[in-house]
Amino acid sequence: MTGRTVLMEISLLEAAHLTDLVAQFAELLDTTLDTDPRTDPALARLVPDAYADDATASGEFRRLTQDDLLDRRRADVATVTTSLLRDGHTLRPGALNRVDAETAMVIELDDDAASAWLRTLASLRLVLASRLGIASEDDHDPDDPRFGVYDWLGYRLEGLLQALEG
Repeated sequence: MTGRTVLMEISLLEAAHLTDLVAQFAELLDTTLDTDPRTDPALARLVPDAYADDATASGEFRRLTQDDLLDRRRADVATVTTSLLRDGHTLRPGALNRVDAETAMVIELDDDAASAWLRTLASLRLVLASRLGIASEDDHDPDDPRFGVYDWLGYRLEGLLQALEG
């Protein structure tokens, strides 16, 4: 990255829903403290096999890297959660009135925060894809609102990537 700041505009309602998604993701990550991530397909996507044809080498790689990778994901979640605070308060979807919900907030992201956002949005999409059974573009159900969340995360991820490139 380049040492610049990226400004991301998001509605308070979007921020509140994203805060909720990130909190759910944090809870999911916390389950890895007591459980092997490979027992949950969504978590397994976050710590994939390094060597598809060698279970022993893949297991050793996971043993050496998994904790650090999951700790980084937790740190990323903390960064995203902090940047979504409004005046030091956590936004909740049900607590916003119609006018406030449409109000925009601008989030300033330095290089480190932008990287944390990219990794978190991508991780959220991986988890959601696993939960929805998305393996290809053909696995998209336009009538299921959860796919709208998946698409919205992709939209935000793509917008952030374009801002960083641009």
